[in-house]
Amino acid sequence: MTTRLSSGVTRGAGAPRPGPIDRRERWRRAAPIVVGLVLAASIVAGLMVGPVRLSPWSVIKELIDALPGLSLDSGLSERQHDILWSLRAPRVAVGVLVGAMLAVSGAAYQGAFRNPLADPYLLGVAAGAGLGATLAIVARASLDRGVLSPVPLAAFAGALGAVALTYLAGGAGRGGSTTSLVLAGVAISSFLTAVQTYIQQQNSEVLREVYTWILGRLTTARWSDAALLSPYIVVSAGTIFALRRSLDVLAVGDEEAASLGIDVARTRLVIIAAASLGTAAAVAVSGLIAFVGIIVPHGIRLFVGGSYQRIVPLSMALGGAFLVATDLAARTIDAPAELPIGVITAFVGAPVFVVLLRHRRTWA
Repeated sequence: MTTRLSSGVTRGAGAPRPGPIDRRERWRRAAPIVVGLVLAASIVAGLMVGPVRLSPWSVIKELIDALPGLSLDSGLSERQHDILWSLRAPRVAVGVLVGAMLAVSGAAYQGAFRNPLADPYLLGVAAGAGLGATLAIVARASLDRGVLSPVPLAAFAGALGAVALTYLAGGAGRGGSTTSLVLAGVAISSFLTAVQTYIQQQNSEVLREVYTWILGRLTTARWSDAALLSPYIVVSAGTIFALRRSLDVLAVGDEEAASLGIDVARTRLVIIAAASLGTAAAVAVSGLIAFVGIIVPHGIRLFVGGSYQRIVPLSMALGGAFLVATDLAARTIDAPAELPIGVITAFVGAPVFVVLLRHRRTWA
């Protein structure tokens, strides 16, 4: 006896139905297309939605017109053209870069430490950046995030300084374990946060400015910020992408990885250094934005499995889409006022992370 399927193919009565493995494989194959479409949709939405609403087709035509060798009339007025390319496009571009970097850094940390709860701020990046930004703001620095603004430069220096202290305290250069490195990161973060809190209490007039930066904003993002970020992100994300196979090998354990010819200590150091450098550059421009580096890699892992050859590139794309979408929510929920983007990522990320915890078996 046979059963006719909707496609016209016959299947024997005793033939097995597609199981969980088949469904997982279909998800794996479809994931790049789905994530690519989500990224494209978030970019178009970020460009078209605002006080002056633009037609999605006009936005798409403008994007096509910007490609070399192509010319297409979008029908936008001069004012609408300026709004698109001078205000919204740089904000979306910075959002994609920051989101991609935070997500791929989270994936790298989770693989390097074999810890599903590791995030881009694990080694004191957040505490160091927060202290650097606070010192710059207290010194009457402007919150303008241009290339010459002292706030992002101070945050960048503080983040890298914190990571360097963590490496020294954790004995990474002397063969220290990953556990020692994580504990050192916790200690350094606590100390730097205490220093930052003391400085804030002594300068209460800047509390609002400090918390505005800490909670994250892309309000003043400009093309100069994207140009400032791009070299760091290309180097950092490119390094992680090139070592994604090594992340798979590290996942089986240090002894097994060493037996396969991997220099475990050196590879882990390169991966963590790349992730820390990219994260420091990202937070220097956007402020501290939580949960992106945790929930995005886990969300990808839930559908495509534990191979970092898939997790790394898909996390970059979905991280960019996620941050653009949350920034869009931040500037529209309470319009014309804007919410800090960190509030939106935490509001969305916390319950999503709880749901992911219920599927923790898929992290393996």
